[in-house]
Amino acid sequence: MLGDASILFQIAGIGIIVAMIHTILKQMGKEEIAQFATLVGFIIVLVIVIDGISDLFQQIKSVFLFQG
Repeated sequence: MLGDASILFQIAGIGIIVAMIHTILKQMGKEEIAQFATLVGFIIVLVIVIDGISDLFQQIKSVFLFQG
């Protein structure tokens, strides 16, 4: 698992980039593509969060069940 701050910075960076892409595409009149780009960004962040939660559960399991 990466450091806590680096995961937050990754999520924030993805959010900023997706917001910029969404704004640019919406101003160009491509609302459907802008929504698709937002959905892709959300899925990427969701995968990062799920991976972090999976690592957390593995650590909890190794502490309480003494399995490494």
